[in-house]
Amino acid sequence: MRNRGKVFWDWADPALHTRSVDERQPDGTLLNVQVRMSLLGRTELFIGVYGVDGKMLFEEAPDSLPGETMTNALARGLDRARLNTPLATQSISTRKPENLPRAGSRRFRKSISG
Repeated sequence: MRNRGKVFWDWADPALHTRSVDERQPDGTLLNVQVRMSLLGRTELFIGVYGVDGKMLFEEAPDSLPGETMTNALARGLDRARLNTPLATQSISTRKPENLPRAGSRRFRKSISG
């Protein structure tokens, strides 16, 4: 269960048709992106990132996107959500370095086969 934040509840309007996409990341983080057309014909976007336990990690509802199709806005919102996941915000320097040659590479296969 997602614990929605204030940004979502301020954005939500059950009277408007909404398209949405959910994407589960390898670490269990859930991305939820929703897009709708306002009564004035403006494309509106909601981006939410939630932890494995449902805790809200990031929510954003950018100003309307004039001239943007709902499909393009949804794709752009999903890209933005991916950038705000815990894995995306890890520093490259905190990852464990791999020994060379890496397993699966041609050089690795040659070195173990003789």
